[in-house]
Parts: sequence; C-alpha cells; structure tokens
Amino acid sequence: MMTYRLKLDNLQPIVSKFAKKITSGVVILKGDLAAGKTTLVKAVVKAFGLDDDVTSPTFSLQQCYANNIFHYDIYNKGLDHFISLGLLEELEKEGLHFVEWGDDELQNILENAGIATTVIEIVKISDDEREYKVKYAHT
Repeated sequence: MMTYRLKLDNLQPIVSKFAKKITSGVVILKGDLAAGKTTLVKAVVKAFGLDDDVTSPTFSLQQCYANNIFHYDIYNKGLDHFISLGLLEELEKEGLHFVEWGDDELQNILENAGIATTVIEIVKISDDEREYKVKYAHT
C-alpha cells in the first residue's frame, strides 16, 4: 500500500505513479462526501492527455471519456441496483474503470472474477489537503 498526503491543486505525485502502474482494470474510490473522488478522476483523465469535461456521474450512473476511461457512481442506488442494470459486465470491458462509492462487497466480486482491482481511500485532512491510501491491484 502506498500513502500520499497531497494538496488538491497538486495531485501530480499520485497521478504520475498511477498512470505508470494502472492503465486498465477497476479503481474503487472510497471516501466521504466531498473527499475528492471526482477531483482525482479529473486529474487522472488530464494526465492521460484528455480534455474531456469530467463530472460526477451521481445522477447518470456512468460517464465515458475517450472510449476507454469509464467513471461510475453507485452512491444513490447502491451495488444491487448497479448489478441489476448489468453494469457489472461493463467493468469487464477493456479500459480503466473508476467506481465512486464502491465497497468491500464489490471488491470481493471483482477479485473473485479475476478483474484487477485497485482501491483508493481518500481522507479529508483539510479543505485543500487529502490523504490517499492506494492498494494497487495484485499487490
């Protein structure tokens, strides 16, 4: 596990390491409301050289960026609803999948299915600083 303590306006240390280690699979993002989950996705999308407008998929459930980066939010409806819509199969697609509000149950399902799963826990330290605990897939 890697731990980073970073200002929200400088996520480069985590993003540069991230972009080298992870180019596909699922990234479960855990953290309280306003912890910075979508902010981290924005930084990663930008690091991949994309200019896509990254927004939280809270009400749309899924956003796609450049056809190979996917962004989900299961906060409102929960994992059972996510599964009932067939979105679990979406996570098998080639690409990088970010799931906000994923939990241990989702992690277990994905790992049992052989899907590389990275977990990032985000803790708000102050209004502009966060701690990121990253458990990389298969480590």
